[in-house]
Amino acid sequence: MSWWGWVIGGVILLGAELAFVNAEFYLVFVGTAALIVGLITTSGALAVWAQWAVFASLVLVLMPIFRRRIYYRLRGHSPEVHAGPVGSTFTLPVALAPGESCKTEHAGSFWTVLNDSDSAIAAGTRVRITHIQGLNLLVKPTTS
Repeated sequence: MSWWGWVIGGVILLGAELAFVNAEFYLVFVGTAALIVGLITTSGALAVWAQWAVFASLVLVLMPIFRRRIYYRLRGHSPEVHAGPVGSTFTLPVALAPGESCKTEHAGSFWTVLNDSDSAIAAGTRVRITHIQGLNLLVKPTTS
């Protein structure tokens, strides 16, 4: 394969990484390996089978060693994702005895709210959602 074929292939792979793969840094190493083989091939010293061997070796060495380091350096750690109302707080509109429930609105939806504490909760108290059980929000009064 000619040197310019490797360079064009490397540039296409690097562009595809940015355009289609959302920068997960897999094609970056394949494209970089193709560019390196293209530079080495300019001297004309490598046979076609040796070009492919060098390419495969570079990919197998570069990706496991450098991918995680570069990915975390550029992307960092993702923020914690909360997939529901657990942990959020709101003001309870009615008084609830232990184990008692009521209907109320939270975050734009109507829920059945169940007092999960050992004591009564007065109306107007801030409560924290501790669990979700089916369509019921289990709440306890906030400590602060």
